[in-house]
Amino acid sequence: MTTLTHLRVARPHRADAARNYDAILAAARVAFAEQGADAPLEEVARRAGVGIATLYRNFPTREVLIENVYVSEVEAVCEAAEDVGSLAPRDALDAWLRRFVEYIGAKRPLAAGLNRESAAYQECRRALYAAGGPLLERAQRAREVRADVTIDDVMRLASAIASGHFPRAEQRDHVLTVALDGLSAQPE
Repeated sequence: MTTLTHLRVARPHRADAARNYDAILAAARVAFAEQGADAPLEEVARRAGVGIATLYRNFPTREVLIENVYVSEVEAVCEAAEDVGSLAPRDALDAWLRRFVEYIGAKRPLAAGLNRESAAYQECRRALYAAGGPLLERAQRAREVRADVTIDDVMRLASAIASGHFPRAEQRDHVLTVALDGLSAQPE
């Protein structure tokens, strides 16, 4: 399993401090999704049920908090690749790509606050490719997916769909289904 824990601020060991840390990350995830990367940190602290000093003790800057939320989201997507591993090859790839598209939609509000040149961002990108690559290769070996596509092709396709503006999630899902159908191996 790909772990990115080393990219995050260390989670405290003391139980109450660990609860505060987790609550801050959860509150930040929601606040950033609703209000973007500029969501007031006082609002994050309030939602987490902690004081602003506790927030800053755990995450000294807005950028550190944003990066930690981002890394935790990437870890969840990478774990999802393992979770779908028991499915049939094509089903596993499709399920993981749907989870990846969900993640892209959730991360969009964070994008303005991310440094895309940072080592953490680049390592997260590599982790996502490493998580999805084996699923694609497995589906290709099963001759269920075109042999002429790479994980980069598939990730860019899914990212483009996730970044589109759809009036309803159902329409986005339909467009993703059409695109995934296009990955199907052609009869020889």
